[in-house]
Amino acid sequence: MTSASAPEHTAEQTSADLVDAVRAVWADALETDLAAVPADASFLSLGGDSVLAVRMAAMLRKRLGTPLALADVRVEQNAAQLAALVHERSAGSGTGALRPLPLDLRRREDPDAPFPLLPLQQGYFVGQQDAWELSYRSAHHYVDIGLEDIDADEAPEALQDALERLAEHQAVLRARILPDGRQRILPLDDPEAVPQLQVTDLRDADEETAAARLAEIRHEMSTEGPDPSRGCGLDMRLTLMPGDRARLHSSTSLLIIDGWSSGVFYRDLFALVSDYNAVLAPLDIDYGDYVTTLRDLPGTEAWQQDRDWWWDRLDDFPLPPALPLVADPAEVRPTLMGTRQAVLAPERWSALRRLCTEHGVTPSAAMFAAFAAAVARACGHRRFLLNTLQLNRLPLHPDVSRLVGAFSSTMLLPVELPAAPVFADLAGRAQQDIGDALAHNLITGVEVSRELGRRRGTHRPVAPVVFQSTLGVDAALGSEVPQEAGPLGAIDLLSHHQQLRTPQVALEVRLFELRGELVVVFSLVEELFAGADVDRMFADLMATVESLVEPEGWAAVVGLPDAVDGEQDGPARQTSGRRLSVPAAERGAEPGPPRDDVERAVAAHWRKLLDCPVQERTADFFALGGDSLLAVRMLASLAREGLGRVTPRRFLRQPTVAGLAAALREPDDR
Repeated sequence: MTSASAPEHTAEQTSADLVDAVRAVWADALETDLAAVPADASFLSLGGDSVLAVRMAAMLRKRLGTPLALADVRVEQNAAQLAALVHERSAGSGTGALRPLPLDLRRREDPDAPFPLLPLQQGYFVGQQDAWELSYRSAHHYVDIGLEDIDADEAPEALQDALERLAEHQAVLRARILPDGRQRILPLDDPEAVPQLQVTDLRDADEETAAARLAEIRHEMSTEGPDPSRGCGLDMRLTLMPGDRARLHSSTSLLIIDGWSSGVFYRDLFALVSDYNAVLAPLDIDYGDYVTTLRDLPGTEAWQQDRDWWWDRLDDFPLPPALPLVADPAEVRPTLMGTRQAVLAPERWSALRRLCTEHGVTPSAAMFAAFAAAVARACGHRRFLLNTLQLNRLPLHPDVSRLVGAFSSTMLLPVELPAAPVFADLAGRAQQDIGDALAHNLITGVEVSRELGRRRGTHRPVAPVVFQSTLGVDAALGSEVPQEAGPLGAIDLLSHHQQLRTPQVALEVRLFELRGELVVVFSLVEELFAGADVDRMFADLMATVESLVEPEGWAAVVGLPDAVDGEQDGPARQTSGRRLSVPAAERGAEPGPPRDDVERAVAAHWRKLLDCPVQERTADFFALGGDSLLAVRMLASLAREGLGRVTPRRFLRQPTVAGLAAALREPDDR
């Protein structure tokens, strides 16, 4: 595959020209003047972060013709250093200092043809089949926000019109997930393609009645989210309240919209609501083009290098934190995740960000360090595995940052905290570890988790404690959500209510900005934890965050447990139901060849599906090269052939030929 041609440099062009070109890109990305971007100042010190670096890398590719990978663009670099790397790439120096972005995005020949799910989409899709512990019928995020001074007569029509125009502009809003685990875009003339607004008029209701109805809507949309395998992946509603007030409700499937996309979606939507004549800048590509291009990624040397980097480290990965539990994750059937939420006022958040810059770390790295310390104190040890959610948009085309879609991926981060660190050192270490992992982002955390599960002999979630930060997205998108939106009136983002449902997650911290405030949210499976333990951990985290507003907080010694790890609750021992860990798989069957017709039928089916010999009844589906998506397809095929119906969750208990055959002989227990 060819990459974009590099610009020609004449002998008269000096390195200063290239440095100035990089500085100009940075100035535009950071929305500042060129004079405010010294050549020797790092992107981080100027206010950049890893999220904004995605946009910056795409701008460099477009303006300079140099296909930089995100691994090349470190926030610690200054403009002179990055210019030197661009020069090496352009000159084809072969020094090994850079790796080229391995793909060029191309348009699909048939925009109506199905295309694959990305790894995290696969995880969400399989989770909706009741495949995992801590699964839900739909993986989605619900939020409603306040509206003031709404034009109740005009707003519903304007909002529906905006949804229709936006569904034409952002094709993924018309996406459907097929039974075989692929996705496709419905044509605009399909009657079910465009999201349909639902309006509830409570203007004449008394406050008590209106509040009760609002609570009903919230509960329904939180627990019964949209599922693009059955219909539209977006459920939007408008509740008209007394006194020219309203609530705008939105449930979005995580299969089609991620955190970055949510920002794009609301900006585009409110722009269209505000002006019937508004026209959004056209997109040269769509989400399907991006995903289809990534099919070639595993064949590239860069992908293989990233795989080797992760695979070489997996055997040394720690277990997840041994947080105290009141129930076994395998036994609970949650319908809604609980929430704890707090905010840091704008002036305090601004002060904290300034101190992050002074210490050479991004706000996300500082918050990760604070969360890791709180987790360590809650679980009683300093070495554990955390999961992170990354806005992993490869800069394959300048329009990638403007697309709505499910681009996000996970990234596993082993944490090994020193005994008594100063917080500034802890944050610096987090910055380095996150940067090193992001430099190998062509392999997603879902793929790493699958391999880690294979090596540990478990099909339970290997990293169910998650850190998610969308700090910096507003800057990367170039604007905040507007304060007003025509007939919708004034948008009060600070008056919001939200719920999250995401599979395989026991506890997740989310950090984002609203109107200058830092918002910190715990989303958790309440059935797993004692409420007092969660409250204590959340208060501990917020106390650390509050302390970082002052320089003394960065110089303070962080109190941490004496114990290094919690592996006494590890894979060699079944969970007691009291600690979060990764237990061993169930004991397998007696070895030997398949013993009866059912086992022989399963072996034959696997042999055809996986294209490999299946001679042992103890052969493991995943060790043979299967994955969770193939497992769902395989079980559906067995059911169609009349061999029996087995849920993915039941299959995962013992995913061997003998184990599946035994499940097929018995009634399934949902």
